[in-house]
Order: sequence, then C-alpha cells, then structure tokens
Amino acid sequence: MTQDTATTATTATKTVAAPPAAPQGKPTDGLTRRRVGQWAKEQYPLYILIALLIFAGCTSDAFFSSYNLSNLLLQVSVIGIVTLAQFLIVLTGGIDISVGAVAGLAGVLSAGVFGGGNTLLAAAVAMVLGAAIGIFNGYLIAYRGLEAFIVTLGMLALARGLVYAYTEGQPITPHAADFRTIATTALGGIPVLGIIWIVLAMAMAFLTRRTVFGRRVYALGSSKEAAHAAGVPVKATMISVYVIAGVLVGFAGFLLAARIGAATPTGGDDYEIDSIAAVVIGGASLVGGRGRVLGAFLGTLIFGVISNLLVLLNVSTFLQDAFRGALIIFAVTLTSVQFTRRRRQQTARS
Repeated sequence: MTQDTATTATTATKTVAAPPAAPQGKPTDGLTRRRVGQWAKEQYPLYILIALLIFAGCTSDAFFSSYNLSNLLLQVSVIGIVTLAQFLIVLTGGIDISVGAVAGLAGVLSAGVFGGGNTLLAAAVAMVLGAAIGIFNGYLIAYRGLEAFIVTLGMLALARGLVYAYTEGQPITPHAADFRTIATTALGGIPVLGIIWIVLAMAMAFLTRRTVFGRRVYALGSSKEAAHAAGVPVKATMISVYVIAGVLVGFAGFLLAARIGAATPTGGDDYEIDSIAAVVIGGASLVGGRGRVLGAFLGTLIFGVISNLLVLLNVSTFLQDAFRGALIIFAVTLTSVQFTRRRRQQTARS
C-alpha cells in the first residue's frame, strides 16, 4: 500500500467515525422541552391561583371590580411582607411563630411611642424593634443552639403579653395627621401598600437567588454541617436572616397600624399561621433549602383570594377558617408528594 493510499484510507476512516457536527447557537429541542416541562410541573401554586380566579369570576360579579381588587391588594400586602420574612427563615430550616405578635407589638409602639406624632419616626421605631427581636432570636438559635420553634414560641407569648400590658386592651391612635397616608395613597390606581409589597418581593428574590448571602441561606437549609465545612459563616448568616426578617415584620406592623388608622391589641393575630401556610403552599420545604419567592408571593395571593371570595359570598367566618385549614392540609400534602417524587427521581438517576 502506497503512502497516498494509506492517507486516503485513514482520512476516510476518520470521516466515517466522526459524528455529524451539531448546529451552533441553537439549543437542543429535547433539552428545552425537558426544562419547560420541569418548570411547568413545579408551578402548581400558579395553577391553583388561576383556578381560583376563574371560579371567583364565575361566582361573584363584584370580585373583578376595581374597588374589590384594590381592597384585595390592600388586604394581602401586609401579610405578604410578613410572609417574605417567614420565607427567608424557612429557607434556613427554621420557623418563626412569633411574627404575628411581633408585628402587633411593632404597630402598637409605632403608634404609641412619642405619641405617634412623626410618621417616619414611627416607622423607624417599628423596624428597630423588629431588628432587636431578630438579633435576640438569632443569637439564641445560632449561638446557644436552641430550637427555632421553642425560641419563637416564647417570643410569641412575650410580645403578645407586652402588647396587652402597654395598651391595656385599648386601641392606640397616633397623633400624626399623615400616619395613614402610606396606606391610603394609590399610584395609577394601584395602592402604595401593594407596590411596596411587590418591590420587597423582588428585592427578596434578588437577595436569595443572585447574591452570595442567598446561596449561603440555601446552604444552611440543605445542611448546616456541610455549609460549615464549606466555609459558610453559619452563625453570622443565621443572625442576619433573623435580623432581616425582624425588620420586615416590624415594618409590616407599622403598615398594619397605618392601614387601620390605629394600633389594636389584636393586630397581627394569626399572621404566623397565614405566613407559614402561604410559604408551604408556595412550594417551600419546612426542612429548609427549597423554595422560591414567587411561590410565597402566589401563596399569599391564594389565601387572599379565598378570604376575599368567601366574604363576597357571605360565607360564615367559621367556615372560612375551615376552608383555610383544608387548604393548608392540601398544600402540605401536595408539597410532600412533590418532594418525595423528586427524591425518587434523583435516586433513580444516581
């Protein structure tokens, strides 16, 4: 065999063996479809909300009126901010059942300290109080190794007791004439409270998904031991989480007092249940490490739509509580099934 013949044979062999080149710059259709399908499977909170909106439109003519939609946004904005705080804590594998009581205490102090004569000072008082409580809770949980449930249970009783002791069971009306301005103002027909909630949700999404701090928070929820071994400052990150959550809850307490026009002793009641339920129905795991801000946002809207619709349909208050409880059980069950399915798929792949 001559050298030219050998070269020709070798070239032919390489030509046959070489796979056809994939087109450059175009994503694989199968991979794209798989990603879209996986995303679609995880959006059950969105499907629930869409179904509720369709049902609401069919059963109540007043639901989609501009007045009712504006009122609905006002109703969910404050608890929506509390839910963002709860979401951040749940990501670490913790839980805070004192958020309602802390919001109530922040609202009372914002309206009562210095007579509530300065709105900016009132908001600052509420947020400083929330931050202080966050530092206290975070220290006991991160540095003393106490369970988040036990610590926040004690804070729940302490904060609610302080509220009743300070108010003596009576509402506190602030002196500032512009105290309610932030809750009664609208921009382009959208309540400012709703805009604040949406902006804070976007900021929380950026914080948890696009920053080093956010990656550390998810790492804590997945495994504190692994996070520590990877160099994550576990204790500092934990305290930071509770401080941020405390500031959000304190600010929500101020907004609640501003929306009502007075700080009531029962302000923030059941916020702990509603916030946890919204986080869970949004797809977050109570053991930590899983969840999206969008899910918590949609979960808040779901509970808000249900409460609003039941009022429009003149359903008994007791039945409203039953509906909420049933939805919570449904959400927990659905989330559990989803996570179990994911584990099985991951196990099968490995």
